[in-house]
Amino acid sequence: MRRQIDDLFGDFWERAGLGPRQSGFRPAADVYYCGDPPMAVVEAELAGIDPSDLGLEIRGRELVLAGRRSMKDDTRRRAYQQVEVERGPFRRVIALGADVVADDARAVYEDGILRVELPLARPERQTRTVPVEVARATEDQ
Repeated sequence: MRRQIDDLFGDFWERAGLGPRQSGFRPAADVYYCGDPPMAVVEAELAGIDPSDLGLEIRGRELVLAGRRSMKDDTRRRAYQQVEVERGPFRRVIALGADVVADDARAVYEDGILRVELPLARPERQTRTVPVEVARATEDQ
């Protein structure tokens, strides 16, 4: 819903000439949790993007997607009536609701969808036994 509001008002301000036009776009993404062992899965809609133009980073509980959707080389010979497919650079930071094992992440790009699987980190023990030391009395006391 926030994205829809941002898109609605962002477009209004741009059309009114009251706000700067940002370059690039923000690809749509789904985030869900499943599996045994459990994992976070992020699916991002990146149709028309060359996989070699994609970059992924995991920073704590954030997945950063970055890349670029380029125009076709023969666009100079075209007269567009309308252009709705967003192009240019993008950078999307996706918050994850759990700690993940970054070293075991796996990403697959198929049919314009990037699927990133992030195994969830096992929670540390919540309780810890702390030994109690007995203080010895010194002879001066």
